[in-house]
Amino acid sequence: MGWPRKWCQCTNQFKKCNAFEAVEIGGFIISNIDYPTLKKMVATIVASLPSFLLASSVAHSSSTSSLIFNKLRSSSRLRFSFAVAPLCSRRAKFMAHTLASANLGLTQPANIENPKIAFAAKEIDVGEWKGDMLAVGVTEKDMTKDENSKFQNSILKKLDRLLGGLLAEVSSEEDFTGKSGQSTVLRLPGLGSKRVGLIGLGQSASSPSAFRGLGEAVAAAAKTAQANSVAVVLASLEGLSDESKLGIASAIASGTVLGIHEDNRYKSESKKPQLKSLDILGLGTGPELEKKLKYAEDVSSAIVFGRELVNSPANVLTPAALAEEASKIASSYSDVIYANILTAEQCKELKMGSYLGVAAASDNPPYFIHLCYKPPSGPIKAKLALVGKGLTFDSGGYNIKTGPGCSIDVMKIDMGGSAAVLGAAKALGQIKPPGVEVHFIVASCENMISGTGMRPGDILTASNGKTIEVNNTDAEGRLTLADALVYACNQGVEKIVDLATLTGACIVALGPSIAGVFTPSDELAKEVFEASEISGEKFWRMPLEESYWESMKSGVADMVNTGGRPGGAITAALFLKQFVDEKVQWMHIDLAGPVWNEKKRVATGFGVSTLVEWVLKNSS
Repeated sequence: MGWPRKWCQCTNQFKKCNAFEAVEIGGFIISNIDYPTLKKMVATIVASLPSFLLASSVAHSSSTSSLIFNKLRSSSRLRFSFAVAPLCSRRAKFMAHTLASANLGLTQPANIENPKIAFAAKEIDVGEWKGDMLAVGVTEKDMTKDENSKFQNSILKKLDRLLGGLLAEVSSEEDFTGKSGQSTVLRLPGLGSKRVGLIGLGQSASSPSAFRGLGEAVAAAAKTAQANSVAVVLASLEGLSDESKLGIASAIASGTVLGIHEDNRYKSESKKPQLKSLDILGLGTGPELEKKLKYAEDVSSAIVFGRELVNSPANVLTPAALAEEASKIASSYSDVIYANILTAEQCKELKMGSYLGVAAASDNPPYFIHLCYKPPSGPIKAKLALVGKGLTFDSGGYNIKTGPGCSIDVMKIDMGGSAAVLGAAKALGQIKPPGVEVHFIVASCENMISGTGMRPGDILTASNGKTIEVNNTDAEGRLTLADALVYACNQGVEKIVDLATLTGACIVALGPSIAGVFTPSDELAKEVFEASEISGEKFWRMPLEESYWESMKSGVADMVNTGGRPGGAITAALFLKQFVDEKVQWMHIDLAGPVWNEKKRVATGFGVSTLVEWVLKNSS
């Protein structure tokens, strides 16, 4: 780095000077900075760059008196650059800015390690198990008593006998009937366990969601009791097949992991959960069950990862930060996953005008994320793509979100689709299914407002050549997905599932707990719905009414980006369909409702489990 020089208007030549009057770094102008301080500042910036920007090179040009730092990671073909240039005249007027910190508000998430629970399947008498709490899942039928107020259920009868009749007595006093959502924890002498918990399952329990709910309730009871070791058993075990026992054990384990998780990374103080071990009694033992419990741990940890991505505020989870998280997945599972992170310049070369139009207004640059999973060995039977909407913040653009119910304060969740996709990538990196190649694609950016941003009435050109008249800048997610879907088709995949927090209309139609499914393929719909039956997540197939496309026609372009209010979720899906190759089976999932738990004000991790199950179905 050469000594700073300035232009002398008297001698018409450069002269050596001891300080820069002003320098521009990444769009920020800093006045009166000496040379050693500038060197330290540049070193600090380089050190704080995302880890996926790995190698560095410095080029100096005396003719322009500028310094360009490029960091290039060849494996991901990603380039970052900024310029430092001396500005010469003292009489010039500069806007004074402070160098931007790594994150607005100086907020950094605490490095909190999620609790690791040791799961074990055991065949042991409930009266002999020793630990902090024995949790019993009971239905309303299990709680029925005879004329002497004694339990008829064999397990409850045994526990009540060991406790001298206190279990029946206390459950009556507590008015515990086994209804779904009911729970009671009793500290009673007479057993190896310090406490006995009764967890209500309702009239019957047969679905994965019911048993996952049991696991979540067990976790909540363990938190309250500050229990370190817990066992769970079902009061009714009769008639369960070996396959159903595997599914029940997996759902209980998954629910416990998700129930014990609390995202405290942004709190100044937090308590660590005490639960260290969970024994599952009466559902068998052996390698198959152990494998199923390990699978539940892998998927649950991926759901937690997805939750934490969505929970992260936009001043922390920028598009660059999301790209770095994706890169970490590839690094962690480099034997089966590789990353290709594209910059705006590379996206421009691919003619992604629709995606870049959305990104244009933000000071945070966009990053196009592409992860690819390939099994370590064996032939490839299926090629799939998972495409997630990746808006790390959505202001609405010039059609800014205003008024009651606009939810601009939670628009960090607008990357919920990408969280599901990257969560699935993390899980599959751990599970390593054979016979399937999976592409994970996210067009990440922000939708902001500035003089460089797209305006209502602008016409964008997508990478497949189709033109879009922007009649609403707040219908931006579909614009980013358009280029992402074209890119996915170009990977030679046979099936694509995209996930997006796309429309409020879908929430109006299906409420906060159910995702809308749009697809012209009955075969693909069957596969995904079968996967959702295992995951317990709720989906509902919606119509793709082609006649509604009339409202999407433009007088000056191929289409507009949004139709009228009626059927808004349908017209959004029809828009996406324009960017999918007819030979590719495609499904759009609108998860605007279930991605967020409004009551708790936290993310749910919705979509991860179903995506993993769907991929596994295609691998077998």
